[in-house]
Amino acid sequence: MKPADVRELFRRLRRARPNPRSELEFESPFTLLIAVVLSAQSTDVGVNKVTPGLFAAADTPEKMVALGEAGIAAHIKSLGLYNTKAKNIVRLSAMLRARHRGAVPRTRKALEALPGVGHKTASVVLNVAFGQPTIAVDTHIFRVANRTGLAVRKTALAVERRLERVVPAPYRRNAHHWLILHGRYVCKARRPDCPRCAIADVCGYGAKTTAARQDGTAAIGAANPRRGDTGR
Repeated sequence: MKPADVRELFRRLRRARPNPRSELEFESPFTLLIAVVLSAQSTDVGVNKVTPGLFAAADTPEKMVALGEAGIAAHIKSLGLYNTKAKNIVRLSAMLRARHRGAVPRTRKALEALPGVGHKTASVVLNVAFGQPTIAVDTHIFRVANRTGLAVRKTALAVERRLERVVPAPYRRNAHHWLILHGRYVCKARRPDCPRCAIADVCGYGAKTTAARQDGTAAIGAANPRRGDTGR
């Protein structure tokens, strides 16, 4: 994608969502960290169903350690890998107390040293809690980046590195939110809603959906997507 098209893409995404925010519900950097850890292999909707009860019982590292693995698991058992997540939450909460006086660290290295916190989780926390211009590439962002031609790469890390190079500085702080929300609600995996896409004319996707037919079904354009589209 040409630099001018990249700038136009983000200009339009910003116009559509001037103040994007995470759809995870949280009240502090610590509760955000826990919510993001819980979101691994789970939806934000699913996480938001369990965190009110969990955070009512424990919203600090000290309270989370006191609640213990069994107590945490009882609140989050509807989520995938809930036993492993409960174990990691107790361990990371204890580490926050021991190494960071109960505060969530503001560096990637310190965050990724916490149990259950990987590169993507650290990126989300740095961006949402501390305003750093990180880009956490999930399946939605991976799909949008490849489909549009914004960052055609084979791995999430390679997409992240490419986005860090091509996203204009004024848009980097919220690029993560704009791309994930666009992928979640418009550029969906199985049937992207191209007719109502704000960036359709600058997008390089070669199998755009067309406007609905008179019978109410959606027509699909070319059979083959542009090279680099994964459909994920």
